[in-house]
Amino acid sequence: MQETTEQPTLAPEAENGLNETAARAQDWAGEPFLRADEDPAVVLAAGTARRLALNDAVEEMDAGHTAPSYEWKRRYALMLGLERVLSDHPPRLASGTELRKHQIDALAGMLTELIAAAQAAPEPVNGNGAYAEVEVDEDEEDELEPPAANGDADELELPLPPEEDPGAVRRFRFRHPTASGKTIAAAGFVEAARTLGVLILTHRRLLVSQFNRDLTAEGYGDRIVDAVQIGQEPPKANPLTIQTYAWFARHWGDLNPEAYHLVIADEAHTALGEKTSAAIRSFTNPIYIGMTATEQLIAKQVSDVFPASVDDLPLADAARRGLIAPLRSLRVPPAAAIHTVPIVGGDFEERALAQALDHQALNQAAASLYRDRFDSTPGIVYAAGVDHAYNLAKEFRAAGLKAEAVSGRTAPVKLAEILAAYERGEIDVLINAMLLAEGWNSPRATVVMHLAPTASKRVYQQRIGRIMRIHPRKEAGVVVDFVPKAATHNERVVSLHSLLDSDFYREGARVTPAPRRRQQRRARRKLSPAPWLVPVTADVKRRLGVITREWQRIDPRFLDEDEQRYWATIAGRNVRFDERVEFAKKFTEGGASRGALETFLATCAAENPNRRLRMTALADRVSMVVERADFDDLVTLVTQAPTWEKDRVQGVRILLRAIGEGKADAPEQILARWIWRLARATRKVQDRRASAEFPEAKRLLGALANSRGHRHEENAAKLVNAAREQPLEVGAALLASAEGYTPRANQLIDAAREQLGTLPEVAHGLAENLPAPKQPSGRSRRRRRRRKKKSQTAQQGQNGQQQTQAVQDGTKAASEPAKPEPAPEPAPAQEP
Repeated sequence: MQETTEQPTLAPEAENGLNETAARAQDWAGEPFLRADEDPAVVLAAGTARRLALNDAVEEMDAGHTAPSYEWKRRYALMLGLERVLSDHPPRLASGTELRKHQIDALAGMLTELIAAAQAAPEPVNGNGAYAEVEVDEDEEDELEPPAANGDADELELPLPPEEDPGAVRRFRFRHPTASGKTIAAAGFVEAARTLGVLILTHRRLLVSQFNRDLTAEGYGDRIVDAVQIGQEPPKANPLTIQTYAWFARHWGDLNPEAYHLVIADEAHTALGEKTSAAIRSFTNPIYIGMTATEQLIAKQVSDVFPASVDDLPLADAARRGLIAPLRSLRVPPAAAIHTVPIVGGDFEERALAQALDHQALNQAAASLYRDRFDSTPGIVYAAGVDHAYNLAKEFRAAGLKAEAVSGRTAPVKLAEILAAYERGEIDVLINAMLLAEGWNSPRATVVMHLAPTASKRVYQQRIGRIMRIHPRKEAGVVVDFVPKAATHNERVVSLHSLLDSDFYREGARVTPAPRRRQQRRARRKLSPAPWLVPVTADVKRRLGVITREWQRIDPRFLDEDEQRYWATIAGRNVRFDERVEFAKKFTEGGASRGALETFLATCAAENPNRRLRMTALADRVSMVVERADFDDLVTLVTQAPTWEKDRVQGVRILLRAIGEGKADAPEQILARWIWRLARATRKVQDRRASAEFPEAKRLLGALANSRGHRHEENAAKLVNAAREQPLEVGAALLASAEGYTPRANQLIDAAREQLGTLPEVAHGLAENLPAPKQPSGRSRRRRRRRKKKSQTAQQGQNGQQQTQAVQDGTKAASEPAKPEPAPEPAPAQEP
């Protein structure tokens, strides 16, 4: 049986009445309840959030309210506004700016939460916050509360129960990376809250001006007003106020609680201080939306204050979508040691760090590095304190760079002039301590140099965010970290690779994922990828995985001994013959250990599929002194391995010559055993050599092999005596081919071998009996085969042409009419 689905239907009279009610409520609330392309039976069905909003609106209108109450606006107005914004295709701001997909995701996630809250009765608690102990370290004292003494997570207070934090149910957050357009996302919420009072909080006075400028440009400047305090009526029904967290922490009690329905918290991770978070928890009426690029502030989380997450866009996903500029990395080994600098409150203590870094020689070296690497490329340099920033600016200018330092000491007017000059291109390098670490935007900025390293991932992510904004003439942002090239993620200093948990470092290469749609490049690379790389992850399995995948580009100097041997094993199996010269430089110039070289050559000789390369590797391996165990492995390899079946004679010759040159480090007894074992492996060749030089050799060897008993021993004695009379090479070949069947015969043969000459002489003699490897021809086999095939084709073509010509001649002769033969001349008459 088929299932039937019931569709809600309304009588025409009821549908018309619902349309009229929705139109009347729209005029009253300022937000549409029903759009032209929607079916009221569906969108205004009983139990839906929009129907609940309509019912409550009708109830208030019937009660005589000329405008929605604060409770109704807080519960429904933002929800209806988000539905209105998201119903457009594509969603736009008042200025016509289109929202991008990740910004739409943030609005849609918030709409989902509001619909769920509207349909729930009572409102569910989505989490609760906790008072934090640590505050942001800030240069401008009047804008943020001072930092706490330490950031130990064990000293954090327990989370407040719901009854002590009633506003937690209305506090939400979303995480988008820096430079991905959080300001436009905030403008999207302002557009959705066109009937609501909105309060935007940020952490710097500079950002207050920036928000004013950006929101005015997007069409909301007419809503911006000063803070509406208790006893004051809002000058507009939908006021928009922008202030700092420090101001809010001091004046939240003076605000009119009925004036603001929505609070947007920019850089929400800076709102976790004790005073700021307490003010947020105390000002419980509005809905809060926290925007952040990082979830963590030392030992505290943004979720402590803003419990519910509506959207999360990781940095890697933003790069893959092409929302931010790609990032390239350059690591510079540090010239100053900072291992003694203490970490206080989650980051290096500024004064101790400045004492370690603020030296004229180091500042001059940094200026020269920037000039030589990047020249006039616009960038930002982070210093260890204000004095360090001004000292660096002096050296940068002395190096010929257009650089300026800014700090909290810089007057606001002067600061604005410097930033404007930077945008115009009159200044190329801005040097600061932490003033420009958050909030400041300049798409022109391309290079960020961490002359003052940081141990805080939050601070690091905010720093690199300054160069992540897309610009038509910026191919990628360049991050300069002063850490060792092989530094792992366990180091105290945060680097771009530890932030993104990357597996390997390749100088100049892109660290962020490649965008799915490659934009047309308009600018040249400021940093080109190096041909080498090194694993930097601390996970052992991931490091070995990098070595396995990228063995051709690994720089072995940055690997430990075990990793070098593992790399050498992988490389020995897979290296190609035409790559041998370049790959050899990794050992001669790359700083690989001797053990890695020995492992590479041994593995290459044993497992590489290329015969010529196996031969070369064996010769190179025995060109250096080889220990007893390793040489025994080589002898076993050459005499028994199937891979050496076709090249066994040449392999034996190489090992015998190595023994003769003293490359095998072993006692004489072991050397003698290896020599005759190798000779035995080439018995047929030695037999032919002996027979060619000594005709009686074949008879003596045959008699020895075909006799038994005392006859066998007599034949062994004859063979031994004959071998002693021959030259060393012939005698060694004869004894190598001899095989005794009795102890006496073997004793005679072994004694003759010992008396034949010294071990190096015997080894050289046996090696000379073996043919040298064939020299490879200058032309490849494929080329010879191609030429041979070409000549055959040409010959066949020539033969075909001849046959065709013959056929054509025959056809022509057959087609022509036969010519009549001439009549014979009459014979002359005979005379009678």
